[in-house]
Amino acid sequence: MGMFDISYAKASSGASGGEFDVVIIGAGPAGLSAAIYAARAKLKVAVIDKGAVPGGQIATTSFVEDYPGIERISGEGLGEAMRRSAESFGASIRLGETATSIKENGKMKEVVTTKGKYSAKAVILTTGAKYRKLNVPGEERFIGKGVSFCAVCDAPFFKGKSVVVIGGGNSAVEEAIYLAKFADRVTLMHRRDRLKADKVIQDRAFANKGISYIWDSETVEVLGSERLTGLKTRNTRTGEASEVSCDGVFVYIGMEPSFELADGLADMDESGYVITNERMETRTKGFYAAGDVRKSPFKQAITAAAEGATAAHEAELYIEENF
Repeated sequence: MGMFDISYAKASSGASGGEFDVVIIGAGPAGLSAAIYAARAKLKVAVIDKGAVPGGQIATTSFVEDYPGIERISGEGLGEAMRRSAESFGASIRLGETATSIKENGKMKEVVTTKGKYSAKAVILTTGAKYRKLNVPGEERFIGKGVSFCAVCDAPFFKGKSVVVIGGGNSAVEEAIYLAKFADRVTLMHRRDRLKADKVIQDRAFANKGISYIWDSETVEVLGSERLTGLKTRNTRTGEASEVSCDGVFVYIGMEPSFELADGLADMDESGYVITNERMETRTKGFYAAGDVRKSPFKQAITAAAEGATAAHEAELYIEENF
């Protein structure tokens, strides 16, 4: 077996609940990076995640080719490698356990989950953000196998192929431009007759001969058997049904940060992203946020990991000064 082969011995390590120096909520790149740095600093660390496998959103990606030092690895493989690294320093990774609340209890923080209660000197929130899905038949089946939510992550896998980008905002248009560097044919499909993106971004897209457009259309079904073959669509004006052939679909209809646990402990922007300073500190002492749940201009596994490391370092300093 290779060093990145996946072999999950169990869904969770260690009993639920207990007292820790740092409790991290979310086992994506931000959370696992935070666990590595905190545990390596000899802090007692628990990582809680509702998922059955580590990695968060990255685990849904078929292959990762833009993580420094690793030529190519599956998203699940990267998540598992991070998990093993965190556990090698003593972090307790507890999967299949959902955090339901965080409260201040004197100098300590109390984290309640579906399986137990935790007491922590510091808490790092790394719950990420959820891509809004199309919620149509066939979508779930092909996520990571033709349906993607990240062109920067997956565009190289579609060299010489045909892709459809769904959406009309800045992200959709910018990613269509990016995909045109790789795919032979990029089709931008929007449910209205005009884009919502900033004018300057629209101008760049319209000037790109590699991008075509389907207006007034929405997806009804993602088609395919062994592989994704296209989309069934419906015209939003006429109701007429049609099909679009393609090898891949990139969905950009918005994101929803998983901010609920931060309510009452941190400030959020108008979209629900947690606001921190450059040290990942929220307005509550000993409570940090990192990764996709945090307000930031660029969201990738590598930036999430960097933010997680920063949060862990700041939590270590906070604990040294206050306990």
